[in-house]
Amino acid sequence: MNKVYILLGGNEGDPAKNLRTAKKKLEKAVGSIHRESSVYQTAAWGMLEQPDFLNQVIIIETALSPRETLAACLGIESAMGRVRTVKNAPRIIDIDILFFGKLVLKDFALTVPHAEIPNRRFVLVPLNELSPNMKHPVLNKTIHQLLTICPDKLDVKKI
Repeated sequence: MNKVYILLGGNEGDPAKNLRTAKKKLEKAVGSIHRESSVYQTAAWGMLEQPDFLNQVIIIETALSPRETLAACLGIESAMGRVRTVKNAPRIIDIDILFFGKLVLKDFALTVPHAEIPNRRFVLVPLNELSPNMKHPVLNKTIHQLLTICPDKLDVKKI
């Protein structure tokens, strides 16, 4: 079984309900949720003129491959009504694979670990809640260390 760290986020419709729905769908399609962080509220990143996001990190144990997991995540986003328009636009749900065990993978469809982990507090704060001492397999720093040097200064509030 593989341990997959997944970031859930959204800011359209009922974001709290959408996170719950995504988790149920992920459990059916990918595997059982082993742990989950608190839910956090964060101002939009990138495209600022939009509602705040709710974000949460979950850890799923799966027998799927990274590409099968990605396909399941994209299928769930689509089934929940996600329509991709421009980068950083508002969305009903966003499901990102952050880590897939200790795997390091970069191809046209998937980069693991997610390239933006060290640059985004809304990712690092919930990751730090779950696994502060986990080492990033490329940067060789713990999640806690990455959080302390993160250039992003957006406020991330636990709700």
